[in-house]
Amino acid sequence: MFRELIRKNKQLPMEECIRLLEREKRGVLSVNGDGGYPYGMPMNHWYNKEDGKLYFHCGKVGHRLDALRRDARASFCTYDEGYREPGNWPLNVKSVIVFGTVRILEDQERVAEITAKLSRKFVQDEEYIRSEIEKYGKATLLLELTPEHICGKLVEES
Repeated sequence: MFRELIRKNKQLPMEECIRLLEREKRGVLSVNGDGGYPYGMPMNHWYNKEDGKLYFHCGKVGHRLDALRRDARASFCTYDEGYREPGNWPLNVKSVIVFGTVRILEDQERVAEITAKLSRKFVQDEEYIRSEIEKYGKATLLLELTPEHICGKLVEES
């Protein structure tokens, strides 16, 4: 069902894909939006090595949730800042795309637990994280993306 990369020499090993999912802070989550149009939005994410799933926090209403309630299929793409080989102008970028299904989690304990882990990618102030979760936790849902296919590649912008 999922296409293979045409340029296999550019494909990243799965270990590198996982490293990118763990390291990068944000990407674009795309869903099947209104009228069949793709709807993609930048989102912070947390990759859980233990269960192999991606997690996102979001509000309890909106286009994204309406779309996911109609069709749970989604894709998520993240990429690094890239690098240049010394003396060359092209930027080399590693990207990963994850295809899978999204489940909406409303369990407040789980929301708080995962939101704290996601927040630690940005800030190490535990008091701040706790206070933000106390303030906004009840208005927050958790999206759990279960991967069906993960693929990464290295692209040289030339």
